[in-house]
Amino acid sequence: MLHSHSAKLQNGAMFSWNDLKYFVAVATKGSTLAAAKALGTSQTTVARRITALEESLGLVLFERRQDGYVMTPAGEALLQQGQAVESAVEGFGDAAASQSRELTGEVCLSAADIYASTVLAPVFRAFHTAYPDLRIEIDTTQELRDLSAGEADVALRSAKRIEGSGLVARRLADDFWTLYASREYASEHGIPHSRRELLDHVFIGGGGSRLWPGYREWLQEYDLESAVAMHHSSETGLLAAVRAGLGIAVLPSFVADREPGLVRCLPPRPSDTTGLWIVTHERLRHTPRVRAVMDFFADQITGMVRADRVVREAGSA
Repeated sequence: MLHSHSAKLQNGAMFSWNDLKYFVAVATKGSTLAAAKALGTSQTTVARRITALEESLGLVLFERRQDGYVMTPAGEALLQQGQAVESAVEGFGDAAASQSRELTGEVCLSAADIYASTVLAPVFRAFHTAYPDLRIEIDTTQELRDLSAGEADVALRSAKRIEGSGLVARRLADDFWTLYASREYASEHGIPHSRRELLDHVFIGGGGSRLWPGYREWLQEYDLESAVAMHHSSETGLLAAVRAGLGIAVLPSFVADREPGLVRCLPPRPSDTTGLWIVTHERLRHTPRVRAVMDFFADQITGMVRADRVVREAGSA
């Protein structure tokens, strides 16, 4: 394997790309002192890098004279190629800077309101600090946005799997949905530890068009729908009602386990292998502003997971 910033000659020798800038600088400035000033380094460093390049190439590029460095025929023959490499490197830097300047504009991020208003809130703040010129439009509509149709650029989804043509997804964390109650409710009514004990408790129903059908089916399966005392049209409504101690409701563990005032009533069922995913469409995956959002949110959320693991390990020690 080649070393970073190095190239291999046909004779097997290695030389550093970085040394070429010293060669070009001395050739155009006429001395190691002038080259050092232009490069912002020491004259000794310039002389040492020139010597290293010559040894790597097996060529003498300069004659060392009292009045300065004079190029040899070999040096003159290579100068044009050296300048071409320097120009290419500068062009690469300019292109990279241009890509960086593209980190402006807007990215539409679709996420359920229960995530946007809780665990994602500090992430939004941190993202703005890191990318002040990139604006995020937060879409918390109940409907599942069609990324292939351009209804959103990036989505944070809680699902067993991500399905859809052309979607690119990364699973960030476990996000099982199960029953939670407030500590106040639990101290007054106890915590149900079995399906049978659930019959003695008050339920909060609803959660919106994406959650309620499955939640309702589960309640019906255990003959619990008649225990629903209140119905909310959103997931954040469920969270608010549980926080207030009105009863028990299904909530996402990634949110509810971070609520100090809530307790989990039952462990998730083995079949509920739900995850938290960040998703985009393949046509956008390499767009700089979309890539920035994807990578930043993925790093922040996986960082939360690592922090949780450290806390659990410390607690069990």
